[in-house]
Amino acid sequence: MNTHPYLRAYLAGVLIPTFILPILLACFIVLRICMHTPVPIEQALVFPMALVPVLWGLWNMLWLATHMRTHLPIGLHGATLPLLLAPCGTIFATNMGVLKLFIWGLSWFNVVILPYALVVPFFLAALIGYYLIWKYVVGYVNRVLGIA
Repeated sequence: MNTHPYLRAYLAGVLIPTFILPILLACFIVLRICMHTPVPIEQALVFPMALVPVLWGLWNMLWLATHMRTHLPIGLHGATLPLLLAPCGTIFATNMGVLKLFIWGLSWFNVVILPYALVVPFFLAALIGYYLIWKYVVGYVNRVLGIA
């Protein structure tokens, strides 16, 4: 099974966000329809549904291509992905009008106001979450597909 390792790496990387994003979509639909929360689904999910799975797959392909030279563990490689996704997502959400930036904090969908003091803990939690997902889940799928 040594044929097409980059295709298998892409598919292993795409697996997790492809499972999680429909659950997120269902939560947005429940919030919008059942609880009458003014959450703009079409604007809030364009970036995650279109780009996040593709970036995860490409990031796993990049790990496969550079692993023999860098010997970087897959968990650390995956934990660096939020450093790319967070600025891109923030720029996209700000330009789409989904995210309003205030001097004293962030406001998503004009519902949640997040002070800047909480941005750092949330970002650190995202880094830890990405590390664990990439180390245990993506690493496992890579081993099952024979590319790790």
